[in-house]
Amino acid sequence: MSDKLRIETSLGHRVWERVVNGLQWLTIVLFTTLTLDVLWGVVSRYGLGSQSRWTEEVAINLIVWVSLLGAALMFRERGHLGVDYFVGKLDPTARRLTAIIAEIAIIIFASFILVYGGGMLVIETLRSGQVTPAMGWKVGYLNIVVPLSGLFIIAFSIEHLITGRTTASADAVGKEIL
Repeated sequence: MSDKLRIETSLGHRVWERVVNGLQWLTIVLFTTLTLDVLWGVVSRYGLGSQSRWTEEVAINLIVWVSLLGAALMFRERGHLGVDYFVGKLDPTARRLTAIIAEIAIIIFASFILVYGGGMLVIETLRSGQVTPAMGWKVGYLNIVVPLSGLFIIAFSIEHLITGRTTASADAVGKEIL
């Protein structure tokens, strides 16, 4: 049995796929809620003559959640924008090394900016007691999506390193990098 097949049939892999599937469904539900919220805002404003005061606030927070979680999911699928023109000109060994360095840089960025910085954002906004004006929600809880998306990006980057899916161009031509 090959190593890749062993990874794909392991219990940990099946659990991880369920976590990712749950993240996908959460993002779908949030996007659907965002669509219904904006629709209600338009109906209440133009149909009823007075927009519900909470619709804009809910839409803003939902778009942040959908954007950050969706970005993490697209990173996993390599659906994000990438400029690999120069890397494609390198020999395979240099491409492999460049791909590994890029994944490590992503892990470092996500760790410090999203997880650490986002965690500090959550802590400070909870400490300050900030609440949203219309709904009265604690802003710190709404901001938890920043470190959460960072954790997923780190996990997806580690997944790329383990499975060898470290560049979009390699996936497009069906070649493994590692």
